[in-house]
Amino acid sequence: MNETLVQVRDLKTFYPIRGGFPRRVIGQLKAVNGVSFEIPTHHTFGLVGESGCGKSTLGRSLLRMQPITSGEVSIAGRDIRRLAARELKRARRDMQIIFQDPYGSLDPRFTVRQIIREPLDTHRIGDKHFRNDEVFRLLEVVGLRKGVADRYPHEFSGGQRQRVGIARALALKPKFIVADEPVSALDVSVQSQVLNLISDLQKSYGISFLFISHDLAVVQHISHEVGVMYFGKIVEQAPAEELYARPLHPYTRSLLSAVPKPDPGAGSAGTIVKGDVPSHLNPPKGCPFHPRCPVAKPECAVREPVFQAPAGESPTHKVSCLLYE
Repeated sequence: MNETLVQVRDLKTFYPIRGGFPRRVIGQLKAVNGVSFEIPTHHTFGLVGESGCGKSTLGRSLLRMQPITSGEVSIAGRDIRRLAARELKRARRDMQIIFQDPYGSLDPRFTVRQIIREPLDTHRIGDKHFRNDEVFRLLEVVGLRKGVADRYPHEFSGGQRQRVGIARALALKPKFIVADEPVSALDVSVQSQVLNLISDLQKSYGISFLFISHDLAVVQHISHEVGVMYFGKIVEQAPAEELYARPLHPYTRSLLSAVPKPDPGAGSAGTIVKGDVPSHLNPPKGCPFHPRCPVAKPECAVREPVFQAPAGESPTHKVSCLLYE
């Protein structure tokens, strides 16, 4: 059994809401509100949900790119919250990120060689010749020719730019990578190529991934375990095969219903919910999903469900829904 590389316990990331005069804190926007999970070595944890549910904030919080309000985050045995600036810089060699926008995440003033070499320069790894050789090696790893090293980001397609971003993330040989919607801005034909590349890299280098996406179909093919996030919390979590074979939460079923079917006559497996994610400034009482839930009971508007494994289900399959309490 693989050992745990990433351990998250009751993670909360809140943002102050200011108003009045003088501007003072009048409330808190709870972007991530008590999330817990683990990622073993060589595994991918898929995190799915609609826009605005807190997925990207969670991913950035794990790397301390966002200030954490409370909770525990341990990566490769280090408590990320308690690291001083110098210690955090050393820890960043073990944890990297692949951004959603393959163009906006690359400095247009830098060549590909400079972009990929920057982490090596920052951490003073090897000499100039070693770093240049590493750039060429990494380009080959992600499927690009050495000859593109002195070209600029605008000279590449979206898929090629994302490969450059992946090469940069690999430069320091990290143990853990947050992939924040890495294929959502790419054409469908290119998406499969990048997903296959990420899978191959995991097999070759043993990297653990937090793979963030709004597309359950994409997550299905790359994840070992899946967490479904809604309104700052994980509402269902299970091994990938188990979750797709038997989704329990109405929100999970609605997301699966929205996945296009290759057979137009196959119909829908469930009900597609209507409406938008509630405002974080005015959260609903009880279960946050109840205003949109097609099977909500009166009790759902009063009592918040407990995140647990229902009776009769696998202990690895947890859900936050009063239907199973």
